[in-house]
Amino acid sequence: MHKEAAAEGTRVSLATVYNTLHQFTEAGLLREIVVDTGCSYFDTNTTDHHHYYHEDTGRLEDVPMHHLHVVGTPVVPEGVSVKRIDVVVRLETA
Repeated sequence: MHKEAAAEGTRVSLATVYNTLHQFTEAGLLREIVVDTGCSYFDTNTTDHHHYYHEDTGRLEDVPMHHLHVVGTPVVPEGVSVKRIDVVVRLETA
């Protein structure tokens, strides 16, 4: 987003871009996918689904829910419940 704005000649701070992305996430318009410390993607598909992460290219790809089945969940501490399970399948070129 920041690169696209800069390419068009629009000056915007990186902090403004990330603040806006986080506000959109809090409003439910985006979903943040964390693939590594310091590396997040913001997904416009907010439905429940999983992801492939292509480590060699950095591309994130949707995996439809019916293509992956999570069986069982860990026992969570008293007073909390599982909100969502996010699975990121990391791929590398063979």
